[in-house]
Amino acid sequence: MSADLSDLERAIGHSFRDIKLLERAVTHRSWVFENLDVSDEAAARESENEVLEFLGDSVVALAVAENLLALHPTLDEGDLTLMKHHLVSTATLANAGEAIEIGKFLRVGRGEEKTGGRKKHALLANTVEAVIGAVFLDSGYIAARGAVKRLIGKEIKAATPERSLDYKSLLQEKLQAIKLKAPAYELRRTDGPPHDRRFFVEAVWEGGSSTGEGQSIKAAEMNAACAAIEILEAGKDK
Repeated sequence: MSADLSDLERAIGHSFRDIKLLERAVTHRSWVFENLDVSDEAAARESENEVLEFLGDSVVALAVAENLLALHPTLDEGDLTLMKHHLVSTATLANAGEAIEIGKFLRVGRGEEKTGGRKKHALLANTVEAVIGAVFLDSGYIAARGAVKRLIGKEIKAATPERSLDYKSLLQEKLQAIKLKAPAYELRRTDGPPHDRRFFVEAVWEGGSSTGEGQSIKAAEMNAACAAIEILEAGKDK
C-alpha cells in the first residue's frame, strides 16, 4: 500500500470494520493487471475499485440531493439539479480528493504511475466515489452520508444556483481550448402534461455528444453541457 490506510480513515472520518473494503477502494485496475493473476476475470474484478466507484457515485448523489433539499426546501428541481451536478462533478470530487491527499493512498500500475495517475482528476474523483461506496458497504448509508459531508460539506453549504458553474460557458471554453467550435443544442423531445413538462436536449460537438433533461429548455441544456464536460474530462485524464 502506498500509505497507511489509517490516515485515510481519519481523513474521511470513518473507521472500517472490514479494512479490505477500503483497500479495494484505492486499488486501480492497472495495479490489478500488473500484480494479480487476471486469468480469473471475476477475481480480478473483485480486487479493483470500479464496482465500488459505481456504487459510490449513486451514494454521493443521494447524499448531496438530501442535503440540498434540506438546505433549500423552496428551490425548484432545475436549480437543485444544477447545484447537484456541480457538487458531484469530477472537479468538485477531485478537489476533495486532493484535499485529503487521496492520491498517495492509491495502488496504481507502473504505467499509470509514470503518466501521473495519482494526480489525474478523473482518477481522484473516481477513487473518492469508490471510498464512499466502500463506507456504504461497510456501515450503511448514514455512515456514507457522514463521509460525504466531511469531504464536501462546505461546498454543499456554499452552493447556490448563482454560484454553481455555468456549464454552457465552461463547455464552450473547454472546446475552444482544444480548437473545436462551440456545441449546438438540439431539443429532442418533450414529455409530460403542460403543468409538468420535461425537456430533453442533446449537446453536439465535433467528435461527441451528450444529453440532458430538465423542467425547462435552459435547465436541460445546462445538464447536457455538464454531461459533456464530464465526457471531455474523462477522455483527457485517461
